[in-house]
Amino acid sequence: MRGEGWVSAVGLLAWLCCVPGPVRGEKVLVMPVDGSHWLSMQILVQELTRRGHEMVVLVPDTSLLIGGSAHYRTEIFRVPYSAAQLAASVESLKEGAFQKSPELSDVLVNVQRLLNFTNMQVRGCEALLYDVPLMQRLRDERFQLMLTDPFLPCGSILAHAFALPAVYFLRGIPCGLEDKAAQNPSPPSFVPRFFTGHSDRMDFLQRVKNVVMTVVEEKLCRTLFASFDELSSRYLQQDITYRELVGHGAVWLLRYDFTFEFPRPFMPNMIHIGGINCAKRSPLPTELQKFVNESGEHGFIVFTLGSVVSQMPVEKAKLFFEAFRQIPQRVLWRYTGPTPDNLPENVKLMKWLPQNDLLGHPKARAFITHGGTHGIYEGICNAVPMVMMPLFGDQGDNVQRMAVRGVAEVLSIFEVTTETLLQALNKVINDTSYKDNMLKLSAVHKDRPMEPLDLAVFWTEFVMRHKGADHLRPAAHHLNWVQYHCLDVIGLLVVIVVTVVMVTVKCCAFCFRKCCMRKSLKKKED
Repeated sequence: MRGEGWVSAVGLLAWLCCVPGPVRGEKVLVMPVDGSHWLSMQILVQELTRRGHEMVVLVPDTSLLIGGSAHYRTEIFRVPYSAAQLAASVESLKEGAFQKSPELSDVLVNVQRLLNFTNMQVRGCEALLYDVPLMQRLRDERFQLMLTDPFLPCGSILAHAFALPAVYFLRGIPCGLEDKAAQNPSPPSFVPRFFTGHSDRMDFLQRVKNVVMTVVEEKLCRTLFASFDELSSRYLQQDITYRELVGHGAVWLLRYDFTFEFPRPFMPNMIHIGGINCAKRSPLPTELQKFVNESGEHGFIVFTLGSVVSQMPVEKAKLFFEAFRQIPQRVLWRYTGPTPDNLPENVKLMKWLPQNDLLGHPKARAFITHGGTHGIYEGICNAVPMVMMPLFGDQGDNVQRMAVRGVAEVLSIFEVTTETLLQALNKVINDTSYKDNMLKLSAVHKDRPMEPLDLAVFWTEFVMRHKGADHLRPAAHHLNWVQYHCLDVIGLLVVIVVTVVMVTVKCCAFCFRKCCMRKSLKKKED
């Protein structure tokens, strides 16, 4: 037995020696996207720092949420817009979220809002790229990896210019550009397009709409990414589109999984890390802990519309205050708008609240949210049913995915009333099916071999160890549209079939004529 134990110990030691260890001391250049996109990327940046890597984050001198930290070094670059202009751009985006547009123009309105915001960001990106002293300083640092969010073009352009393998960290890119860039199959028969409101189970008319939307999406993409294409070609001095440029990414870290997304194909270099933002919870501050503990058997509700929107039109806010006045639960609301004189006693207004920590409290009964993926996953991780009111972007599609799973009620922010809000809250709190479905969804999400953060770290370090992930890059990147869809093969087969049919028909016609001629000659002889 002692001999067997010695052999086992030797085998274990040999196995441990073969397991790739963490990569230490590598230099990583980080090009984030400001706003809520940064909040989850920051978690990965901090963890990579803890594991010994030197993280350098590029930060515009006018920023919403990205700041300095002991976990990483920042390189500040100047942008051609002021803090006031950035605030005005964001304010316009927020105001548009509460203005109802005709249904047929919803898509165009969303695209225009996105264009207005991204055009300013592209100007900032251009200022960074043409800052010659900063670019030379970054080149001299000899980074081993680019970690970036391809929602904006800076990171991908820099990765190409510096010849760095790129790891992408994202929820998605407008128009589903990530699928097109990665050559990822996306059949319109069961993969719903953005803004359609469909699930993956579509009837005939819905599939017709989905196919039409696929064509429209292709046209809109050209408009949306025109400035990206122009900047990429001009700076890199080669004829290249942003789609082609992004396609060179080594690994895509996608901030969702199949508890959120409908089942569909993905390429092997597309890794799902949904829930990376809700892995760790902290104790609540004493004041908050007292407030929620005193909520009794009725519990409390968490209400927030994301990291950007913290207020709404006064008349709209009155609807919420009146609804909250009529429920037994306490409400924690991230709200910075005007406070009414008769603020309900069960409502606590806060400029910022620890969302994940509150949702993890056993007395949390419901979560009112705008449908951003950060909030959705914190709701899933902590098994809290949701009332969802999408504002802009992909949020309409996000909430549809939750409603289909029976864990949320969806309201329109334009049409919500005190009565409809009360009905929705009553459903998700008192109808046990919502809680039961959410518990099942949460259990499935947590049943995994590796935590999302550990998975993200592994693949990031994998790219560092191997200087890329070329073995995961599909050959589809080298095919044109005709070859990809085998239209040349189909054409050849059609030609062969038509030729065989024509030759057969000709032969039959020839034989028929010969037979008829013989019969006519025989009749004449008779």
